[in-house]
Amino acid sequence: MKAHRYLSLALTGALLLAAGGCGAGGNSSGAAPAADMAAPAAGSAVYASAGAPAEAQEGLPEFYTEEYRYLAENGFHAVSTAPLSTFAADVDTASYANLRRMLLSGQEVPADAVRIEELINYFHYDYPTPEDGAPFSVSAEIAPCPWNGDTLLLRLGLQAPQPDWEAMPRSNLVFLIDVSGSMERYDKLPLVKQAFLLLTEHLRPDDVISIVTYASSDQVVLDGCTGDEAETIQAAIEDLAAGGSTAGSRGITTAYALAEEHFIPGGNNRVILATDGDLNVGVTSEGELVRLIEGKKESGVFLSVMGFGTGNLKDNKMEALADHGDGNYSYIDSALEAKRVLVEEMGGTLFTVAKDVKLQVEFNPAVLKGYRLIGYENRLLDAEDFADDAKDGGEIGAGHRVTALYELVPADSPMEVPGADLKYQTAADTGSDEWLTVSIRYKAPDGADSSLLEYPVGQEAQVAAASKDTAFAACVAQFGMLLRDSAYAGSATYAGVAEQLESLPGLEDDAYQEEFLYLVKQLARKG
Repeated sequence: MKAHRYLSLALTGALLLAAGGCGAGGNSSGAAPAADMAAPAAGSAVYASAGAPAEAQEGLPEFYTEEYRYLAENGFHAVSTAPLSTFAADVDTASYANLRRMLLSGQEVPADAVRIEELINYFHYDYPTPEDGAPFSVSAEIAPCPWNGDTLLLRLGLQAPQPDWEAMPRSNLVFLIDVSGSMERYDKLPLVKQAFLLLTEHLRPDDVISIVTYASSDQVVLDGCTGDEAETIQAAIEDLAAGGSTAGSRGITTAYALAEEHFIPGGNNRVILATDGDLNVGVTSEGELVRLIEGKKESGVFLSVMGFGTGNLKDNKMEALADHGDGNYSYIDSALEAKRVLVEEMGGTLFTVAKDVKLQVEFNPAVLKGYRLIGYENRLLDAEDFADDAKDGGEIGAGHRVTALYELVPADSPMEVPGADLKYQTAADTGSDEWLTVSIRYKAPDGADSSLLEYPVGQEAQVAAASKDTAFAACVAQFGMLLRDSAYAGSATYAGVAEQLESLPGLEDDAYQEEFLYLVKQLARKG
């Protein structure tokens, strides 16, 4: 079996920090968590090819039982018969980190493991800062589509306010950690421990931390420790060991009970689940887990899910838990990814600024005859769900960005978009020269009723050449379509994507984008 080839930090100090966090104590300064942990230096590659830890040389587990939810790729819709496109916001990034793990270990990437919106939303974009207390800014750009000359590319961008650490509420966090036998590998529980040790370095003295573990049964390891008890928290994490079967539903129930016991009104109340998702005792099916978690979220406790490991990863279950538990889902394939999720993106991962966020785009048939939403296949909603506050949307955290791409078919395009022949409806010309309107509904983190925002988009959004943000997002979309063997990839090739990336200014200043170029080039070499 082909040996693993893992990416390791070019800046090894970050790895050493993650591994050695136990003795450093808590952060009582109240400053921004990322302030004392610098991002990779400008111009440096985040990762360099290197040998894996000794354990990794064993390769994949003998039995490969990873599970992914089936995704039916979005197709084109005729504006004349389907003028509304509705979906829930999604800030999950698990798909990108997971497929990176697969590519670097020489695995084939299952099509259903590729969620293009999560690939796009993994990266930073230079979107405007929200103004006048708005929950997020909204920007739009319409540019030529690089893989289809008959369509245009619409890029929608939402940007939440950056976290104000001085004003952030207290946190009540429950670490829910899978310590079953399947978590024994080097890329599971040992990496889980590094991740949580890293997070404890940035607790504030009045934060409340509990730890629940589950294997054959659940156990409360810590009950309501405060952030100034960092050594106690870190010692409890260091002492964790794997063994037994996986009664995850019991652990979920106990974790939510602890979160409710220590609930902080107006605070950040959250369960952070770390697992490979391989539940095999008690409630185990995806449907049963969804019903369990939907009942628990009514308590006002949010959920963050972190996936770990190789071979038996149950991506479908972890994504379902996050989607239905008012939460987010990340995959942790390295100490660096743990740092990105829990330190660099701590505000977005742990502090919700808007929940049940839904987008609805209405297209003007006088200007456009067709459209295709790229990605978000498992976040689609019926048009009627948009105004229904009982229907779930997505959660956006402090500093988070949401990007959505559409292929647009102009009214004068030679491309045909099949639509139904309607007897009673006609597309009346309203006289508007707007291309589309973006409507957004959202709730406050502790709210029950949604607010509505509307943003018309017209000719002013069209540009002759894409901005760097739009061009980069288009490259990521092409990469995802090629991995999925999409019917809509058009002229896209890995070599072409690499060429487009290399033409973008300042790519070397963003180490994550530079790493993405490395992955694209590796695939281009394979042909």
